[in-house]
Amino acid sequence: MKILVVNSGSSSIKYQLFNMTDNSVLAKGLVERIGIPNSIVNHYPFDKDPVVTHQDIPNHKVGIKLMMDALLHPGYGVIKDISEISAVGHRVVHGGEKFSGSVLLTEEVMNALRECIELAPLHNPPNILGIEVCKELMPGIPQVGVFDTAFHQTIPEHAYLYGIPYKFYQKYRIRRYGFHGTSHKYVAQRAAEILKKPIEELKIITCHLGNGSSITAVKNGVSVDTSLGFGTVSGIVMGTRCGDLDPAIIPFLMDKEKLSVEEINRIIYKESGLLGLSEGISSDKRDLRKRANQGDKRAVRTISVLIYGIKKYIGAYAAAMGGVDVIVFTAGIGENSVEGRAEVCEGLEFLGVKIDLEKNKVRGQEAIISNNNSKVKVMVIPTNEELMIAKDTAEILEKLK
Repeated sequence: MKILVVNSGSSSIKYQLFNMTDNSVLAKGLVERIGIPNSIVNHYPFDKDPVVTHQDIPNHKVGIKLMMDALLHPGYGVIKDISEISAVGHRVVHGGEKFSGSVLLTEEVMNALRECIELAPLHNPPNILGIEVCKELMPGIPQVGVFDTAFHQTIPEHAYLYGIPYKFYQKYRIRRYGFHGTSHKYVAQRAAEILKKPIEELKIITCHLGNGSSITAVKNGVSVDTSLGFGTVSGIVMGTRCGDLDPAIIPFLMDKEKLSVEEINRIIYKESGLLGLSEGISSDKRDLRKRANQGDKRAVRTISVLIYGIKKYIGAYAAAMGGVDVIVFTAGIGENSVEGRAEVCEGLEFLGVKIDLEKNKVRGQEAIISNNNSKVKVMVIPTNEELMIAKDTAEILEKLK
């Protein structure tokens, strides 16, 4: 069985073709700068040299056609006919309250996705466009939607409701939705596999730390709380996003600085977080770490805020679950920041966390970095959202037989 995974963004399309017999990647690629000058198709077939082509890509239809041409190419393609693809799995950012798992993309489901556009106006439209084009160009091949929000639909009411008038939840479905669900689900399941323990018996805290970040409490295999909420700005500070913020700050700043809704949104989404706290040094933690090691107080301050926030959420979620068995670090920062992981774990000894500084010297590979006496297993697990999407798609396909 071969599953094609497609992640359609506003100006890019990421893809991977999996052989589900052994979960191997036959090819992957990135179509960049759609509708922008100097468009590029980057195609990486397994066991063959990468192929980079430059040509005009005015829209997603052309982009997906070029993706298919690359997969079918007699020289560097990996399949001979489009019928070899059993199904296509699509990443969809927001499924609202309608979807608690991956689903076959029927017209009824597509209508529901369109209703969710107002919840994710930047992400859902290009996701939907990618689905529509794939349906047109690959008629008869099942299309499956895998939602960033679905894994978090198990969060209980007392954790997803906000303390605003209940009528706004009833009217607009304002609540905690959470994101990065596919990543949290993958690393939690992988942690259980590595430890050879049933996930239903574990309390896991997964830390997806990148330019966008979220931390999730996974109890007995399901999400029970997560740091991102209605939108993608709450929780810990991120590359350019502010993290948790007292709501009173918003009207105060709007009044003092005479800001519009668009301007305050730009500040909390694009000008805050690591970039804003460091007074413009960088939104990239690697740059900040370098400057901090050179004694730059702005960088030291910014990293301290980030580390404190992660540590605080770990403590909170341990309390929410009545303990913790496993802490997982994943995504760009989580997988690669040796110093950052050590700083987060420092002071968590009261929970039973004891990391091994030598074992912690890993980047981008699976590892248990806690010492043998640690009550809590601390792990590094590179995330693989595409494989999780492929697995979910294959599972839906099996149910159709």
